[in-house]
This record gives sequence, C-alpha cells and structure tokens, in this order.
Amino acid sequence: MTIGVFDGVHRGHRHLFAQLVARGKAQGLQPGVVTFRAHPAHVLKPGSEPHYLCTLEERLRLIREAGVGLAVPVTFDLALSKLSAREFVALLRERLGMRELVVGPDFAMGHRRQGDVAALTKLGREMGFEVTMVAPLRERGLAVGSTAIRDAVATGDLESANKLLGRNYTLEGKVVRGHGRGKPLGFPTANLEPEQGMVVPGNGIYVAWAHVEGRRLMAPTSVGTNPTFNDTGRTVEAFLLDFEGDLYGKRLRLEFVQRLRDELKFDTVEVLQRQVDADVEETRRLLGTTQGRREIEKRR
Repeated sequence: MTIGVFDGVHRGHRHLFAQLVARGKAQGLQPGVVTFRAHPAHVLKPGSEPHYLCTLEERLRLIREAGVGLAVPVTFDLALSKLSAREFVALLRERLGMRELVVGPDFAMGHRRQGDVAALTKLGREMGFEVTMVAPLRERGLAVGSTAIRDAVATGDLESANKLLGRNYTLEGKVVRGHGRGKPLGFPTANLEPEQGMVVPGNGIYVAWAHVEGRRLMAPTSVGTNPTFNDTGRTVEAFLLDFEGDLYGKRLRLEFVQRLRDELKFDTVEVLQRQVDADVEETRRLLGTTQGRREIEKRR
C-alpha cells in the first residue's frame, strides 16, 4: 500500500506507483493506494486548502491506468486526523491486510505527523509489515511535486506543467451561457464553468483539445476577462473547430497543450477577428500536422 492525496497523479506519483507495482509483483501481493478525497489541509488548516489539478474521478482513473488495481478513497476528517500512526496502521492491517507500506522519504502519518519513516519502520517490525522508502523523481534537481505544477498552471506555464505531469493539463466542467458575442463575429465559443476548486490556467490564449460527447476537436481557448469588451469576471471560452451544435448544459473537458499568446485588448472588433483567425490557423498547424506535434514534443 501507499497513502496520499496524489493530486494530479503526476510523474512523481507514477514513479512511486511503479515501485509499488513492482514490489507487489515480486511478492505476489496486490498493489493498492489509499487516497484522500480532499486535501488534509481542508481539516487541519481551513482556508488554506490548495486548488486541485484533477477531480477525484479523474484521479482514480489515472491511478488505475498506472497499474494499481486497488484504489481506496478515504475522507480525511477531524476524527481521522486525531488517530495516531499506530491506530492508522492498525486499520490498514485489519481492513486491507497491508503487508508492506511504500512511501517517499518525507512521508509522515498520524496525529501531528508522528509516524515518519523511522517511526513506521519500528512499528512495522512490531506489527508485522515492511516499510519501503522510494527516492523521489527529480527534474533539474528538484523533486517533482503538485505544488510546482499548480504554480506553473496558474501562471500559464503549460510547458513546464505538462512536462511535470507527463500529460496535458485538463480542465472539466459544464458549458454555460456567456455574453453570446462570438457567434455573430464568426467564432462561437463554449463557455466552460470548471469544477469548483480546480486550478484554472493563467490568463492567455491556449492551443487545446476539446473532448465532448466522445469527440476530440481542436479548440483555441481563451482564459481571461475579454479586455476588448471591458469585461471583469474571468471566463474560460473554447472555440471548437469544425463543430456545429448546441453545447449548453453539456460536459466539456479541455486538454491544454500549450500557451499561444497573451490576452490582449484590441482597438476594434475587426482587429480581434483577424487575430482569432490567426489563432485558429496556428492551432490547426500545431495540432493537425506532424511537424507541429513534433514542435510541441521538443518543448518537453
């Protein structure tokens, strides 16, 4: 077993899962993950809970795709936070039959994080389970972690975020009504209302894929305040290329490939239209050609 939030299921998490799966295979044991539905900070430091890189549903799917057959979502509440490391381990032994705990070097569990690797190793000898420590995956000397990825997404640095994630960052939600300006101007957009608590990329124009009703479509996407029209609230608007139909109320998932440019205020609507045409052309070039896709991969 291993334990954590595993938000984003990034390359560092998958590095740990690979060791977990390998250890299980070598001993004929089933690899499993205990993941907290919400970040422990929600209980321990109310108001300081970080925004998320993926929903719980996506997290569980990604854990399964990493080869871990058993994923147990647990609600971290006040009662759980007061359990000692010994009590928590006893539950894992009793309920899940844990034989080995696989963790990183900074892992700690139990009330006031009393169960660090050394303490857990001692408990293991007493209670009949093994503790294996896995060195973290590093990128340019720094451990790959969710905090760095959240910061990169929030500032619009999708190149760094996607490299650390090992995939394109995605944002999912429901399509809601916006101002309705796009259609008369020739670029109807789907206004995405992201799931609450998710990290939204920094303001700018992005090359993205839109996933809706089983289809994947190229979609230059704007995140920001529409300064040309002097709007104030932030929106996420995707222009789904080669699509006709009504998306209001439907689920949409955006896969952000890379940042294209800054959000700009244009002097006239005509200048804005010309820029949107250029954004569409560049999106088609990057996503629709082998050369464009190679350019994206080189940046990783």
